[in-house]
Amino acid sequence: MIKSGLYANQIEDFSVVGINYRKSAADVRGQYAINEQQYKNILDIAPSFNLNDFFILSTCNRTEIYGCVQQIELFIQLILSQSTGSEVEFRQMFYVKRGASAIHHFFEVGSGLDSQILGDYEIVGQIKKAVQLSKERGFISSFSERLFNHMMQASKAIKNNTALSDGTVSVSYSVVQYIRENIADYTNKNILIIGTGEIGTSTCRNLVEYLGIRKITLINRTHQKALSLGAEFDLKVGRFEHLHEEINTADIIIVSSVSSQNIISKGDINASGNKTIIDLSIPFSVDSSVAEQDGITLVNIDELSSLTNATMMHRIAEVPKAKTIIDSTKVEFFNWYEKRKQTAVLNQVKNKLQEISHNPAFIGQNNAEDIQHAELIQKVVNGMAYKMKEKNQRGCQYLEAINEFMNITAK
Repeated sequence: MIKSGLYANQIEDFSVVGINYRKSAADVRGQYAINEQQYKNILDIAPSFNLNDFFILSTCNRTEIYGCVQQIELFIQLILSQSTGSEVEFRQMFYVKRGASAIHHFFEVGSGLDSQILGDYEIVGQIKKAVQLSKERGFISSFSERLFNHMMQASKAIKNNTALSDGTVSVSYSVVQYIRENIADYTNKNILIIGTGEIGTSTCRNLVEYLGIRKITLINRTHQKALSLGAEFDLKVGRFEHLHEEINTADIIIVSSVSSQNIISKGDINASGNKTIIDLSIPFSVDSSVAEQDGITLVNIDELSSLTNATMMHRIAEVPKAKTIIDSTKVEFFNWYEKRKQTAVLNQVKNKLQEISHNPAFIGQNNAEDIQHAELIQKVVNGMAYKMKEKNQRGCQYLEAINEFMNITAK
């Protein structure tokens, strides 16, 4: 169900409030991350905030709430209602964009221009899921859905017509790059992947396809999801209740499981030998004290994202092309918006003129049989549309149209 929305015609009220990797480290961002259950909690309480048009994007490098709102404080309170971080710290880091600026930001986020890894196309799927969750509960207006569709149009055009996302640089592929450059004889290492969601699945696929690694064990709280991925690549699948044993037999552990508690703590590792633990979770799923143990290397998402190579330089050269596509698609969206505003005004005028034409006082002053009110109303509305569109004429067309109708019928 798509609501027309209280702010459906108020582009100035479209806003984004959030924090991202530019001003906050991963461990801090994790305190304000919104998981799926927290998102549903927010959707439950949103009506009490008088909100009817918003969605929340929470990824490894940002937590943002988008939508039409007049009081920005309402968006801030929604995020804080589900966070474990302090309000004071959030207010030191958060940013607000409104109107055209917020729309431009949304286009850049959806196109990978504002990602921690430039051109990271995984963001598209995350936005789709965020919008879908709100849409299922009736919190996406026709305005926001049209904006989402135009953003997706721009993102697809950038993907198909530029090299911004070419090569193999993404959060999941950065794991491949790290292992290749830092771990010797990696094809013979035992790898444990904890969490087979979107990032975990993508990471697993990249390890198999780019590094040819087959000694991988998959574990997921929902065992069936791990079994499905394991069957796809013919990999070993372990059970979550045996996690401790699997941790201590693995050489490389990759964690992408969202949890309110640490999945791996210092006491969970009791085997000797070197281990590399890569934590892709936000908030972190591996206790930082793990790194204090001898032989343990702990790497988090921010450290992986700092990797640069020739592929990244190639992508940077494509940014101007991507921005041109965004600008062009934004023009299409703003044209749609202006046309819709005009249509709404014209319908209001037409309804008002029909109301006047049926007023007894008006009928008493005019010969209803001689005057074709319906034709005159349409003529006035058509003239108003011409002034608004072709001549781009400003002013109070509403009153002008009513006066014109009254003058014509008075003759």
